[in-house]
Amino acid sequence: MDKNNFKVSENSKVISVIVPCYNEEKALIPFYKELVRIIDNIKAYTFEVAFIDDGSKDKTLDIAIDICNKDKRFKYISFSKNFGKEAAMLAGLKASSGEYTVVMDCDLQDPPSILPEMIEAMEQGWDSVATRRCDRKGEPPIRSFFARKFYKIMNKISQVDIVDGARDYRMMCREMVDAIISLQEYHRFMKGIFGWVGFDTKWIEYENIERINGETKWSFFKLVLYGIEGIVAFTTVPLKFASLTGVLISFAGFIYVTYIVIRTLIFGIDVPGYASLISIMMFLGGIQLIALGIIGEYISKTYMEVKNRPHFIIRKTNL
Repeated sequence: MDKNNFKVSENSKVISVIVPCYNEEKALIPFYKELVRIIDNIKAYTFEVAFIDDGSKDKTLDIAIDICNKDKRFKYISFSKNFGKEAAMLAGLKASSGEYTVVMDCDLQDPPSILPEMIEAMEQGWDSVATRRCDRKGEPPIRSFFARKFYKIMNKISQVDIVDGARDYRMMCREMVDAIISLQEYHRFMKGIFGWVGFDTKWIEYENIERINGETKWSFFKLVLYGIEGIVAFTTVPLKFASLTGVLISFAGFIYVTYIVIRTLIFGIDVPGYASLISIMMFLGGIQLIALGIIGEYISKTYMEVKNRPHFIIRKTNL
């Protein structure tokens, strides 16, 4: 896609707004009204907004098209199927042309009211303005617990700084957007990519806001898979851990064999315990399967990368 698909005003800075959507028919109209209410009061900038329909099964695309027909600042891109939010964000970034680009969800958990504060920070010289939730009100306790643990583990085992509670809601300068687009890996963990490319980032905190309508698309199981995706994408520590575990178990096995030989020489041959033998075999088998699973994750990612498939396929757009 050509970055210059939007019509750009020559008299003011352009801000591109990227809005990934998946089955958001109930949220789109309230989001549109709230966003327009905010951007209409920001007179010094021209806004271009792109709805990225990620293969929705409901009327999300129809509503987006209706909005675009009424308001020429709005455009849409519709995928041929559900490629995931990471692909939707990438498509939007590639289509954007503004000096500043902001990514935000349409469920109003990313409040448009923060946009003026983000713009002010960008004008002060920051390369990026990111948002994070200062609390997790409304989330199930177990989900909050594992989310916090994930951020702690990720920051310890990788060189990427991922802030606890970080949202995808952020505004970026053109140079940062171009840097993100230049990364061609198929499996894209955007929270990690935002940190990996660098650039000076200011963080804005706000209290957790519940969705305007409907339920989150991120089940606990999907979040677990997303977390594994992030770990595999930005660190090889699990592979080192598997190797170290193998070395330690082998050393423990050598010590145990030495103990058995010495004991046999001193006290004679006794009948080995069946239960302990089975326990040891199951333990070692489990360790081997875990190690194979870790290796398999990295091999599968390499397999998908060498296929060189496109990140997304566009079915329909008015760009």
